[in-house]
Amino acid sequence: MNQPGRELDICSFRIDREPFYAEVRGEVGLFTIAAKSKMPVMLKGPTGCGKTRFVQHMAYKLGRPLITVACHEDLTASDLVGRYLLKGQETVWVDGPLTLGVKHGAIVYLDEVVEARKDTTVIIHPLSDDRRVLPIEKKGQIVEAADDFMLVISYNPGYQSVLKDLKQSTKQRFMAIEFDYPPAAVETTVVEREAGVNRDIAEKLVKLGGKVRNLKNHGLEEGVSTRLLIYAGTLIKQGVAPDQACDAAIARPITDDPDMQRSIQELVKAIF
Repeated sequence: MNQPGRELDICSFRIDREPFYAEVRGEVGLFTIAAKSKMPVMLKGPTGCGKTRFVQHMAYKLGRPLITVACHEDLTASDLVGRYLLKGQETVWVDGPLTLGVKHGAIVYLDEVVEARKDTTVIIHPLSDDRRVLPIEKKGQIVEAADDFMLVISYNPGYQSVLKDLKQSTKQRFMAIEFDYPPAAVETTVVEREAGVNRDIAEKLVKLGGKVRNLKNHGLEEGVSTRLLIYAGTLIKQGVAPDQACDAAIARPITDDPDMQRSIQELVKAIF
C-alpha cells in the first residue's frame, strides 16, 4: 500500500500474471474494440459475477496498468484527482489515482460508482466523451488523457435504490457490457479451477447456486455469487464438511433470516 503523502507509482499497478477468466458472451472482443476506440465502458451486473476479474484479465491482455478504486459515499473528488499535502516544510501536489491513470495510460476502474457522491461522479464526465480531459481545479490545469487511458465503471442496477441510480447524463457516456452469473458449465469450470475441487463437487456447488438464486424475490435480496461458491469449494477442499462449508460461505453471508438459512441448508442436504 502507498503511504499517505507518497506519490503513487504506476508500475505497481501492472498485472504480472494472467488472471483466469472464462468468457461467456463475447465480452472480451467488445472490450478490446472499446479500448482501441478509446470508448469508456460500463459493466452492469450482480455482485460477485466476475466483473472485477474480467477487468483484471483485460488489463493483462491489453498490457495496461489497472488502477481500481472502490467507490463509497465518502469518496471525494480530491480522493480521485489529488491534493496538496505537507511534505517536510513545503506543500506539494500528489496525484490521485484517476490523475495517475489519465497521465500514464492506465485502465481506471471505478467499482460500484453509484456509491460515490454525486459531485464526485461529475468529474468523470469530461473524460467520458470526445474531450478526454481531466480538469484539476486546484492547480488550474486541464490534463489530456494519454492514448491508452481507459475509463471503466461498474454497478449493480438491480441492487440500487432510485436515489442511488446513475443519472442518464452519466450512463449515456458509456458503452455497456451486461454481466450475469455464467451458464452452469462455465461456472462449474470456474469453481473447479479457482477452488481446486474436483468436478463433482464443483457441479454440486453450481447446482446449489442455481437453486438458491431461484429464491431471489422470495425472501432473498440477491442471489448467491460465483465468488461465494468458490469460497464454499475452498472450505470443502480444506476438509470442511459440505453442509458446514455451505452454511458458512453461502447461507449466512447472503441472509440473516433464520427461515431462509434453513431453506438453504435443506437444499444443501438434498444436493450433497
